[in-house]
Amino acid sequence: MYAVVNTGGKQYKVQQGEVLRIEKIPGEIGSPVSFDRVLLFSDGENVSVGQPVLDNVAVEGHIVEQGKAKKIIVFKYKRRKRYRRKQGHRQEYTAVQIDSILEASANAEQAPEPEKEAKPEVVKADTAPKAAKDAAEKPAGQEGAPKAETGRAKTKPAETDKPESGGEEA
Repeated sequence: MYAVVNTGGKQYKVQQGEVLRIEKIPGEIGSPVSFDRVLLFSDGENVSVGQPVLDNVAVEGHIVEQGKAKKIIVFKYKRRKRYRRKQGHRQEYTAVQIDSILEASANAEQAPEPEKEAKPEVVKADTAPKAAKDAAEKPAGQEGAPKAETGRAKTKPAETDKPESGGEEA
């Protein structure tokens, strides 16, 4: 029996009893973890594929370890340009031991789901399109009219009374 779960943006094939290293999730060592996003489930004879997830299957486990992975070096280099950047990174992870893979029949017997109360639907009175609203708000005859200029008026530079440099009058 195995399943494919989605967590941390990655997909993992899991079986009961194995230890899985996934992206860091909050929690203490020993605390339970449940993976609800099950993409595929196989019981040995039948294979169920979710579209995109299976609602009737859950994978449960518990946290074994919280830690950091081995350091990797990120080195950027451009030749003949005196460009070098060196940076290290240690990715945090969580080790989870898979305890069980539960199907719908097992889930339904253990935890019955409470009934949800029906809420009255809220109907919006104003459902007109936005373009119709904008046209209704503008006064008639001003749709294509240019806007009046505001701000400073454009002026020409002041002319000065300077005599021409050509000659003097007698």
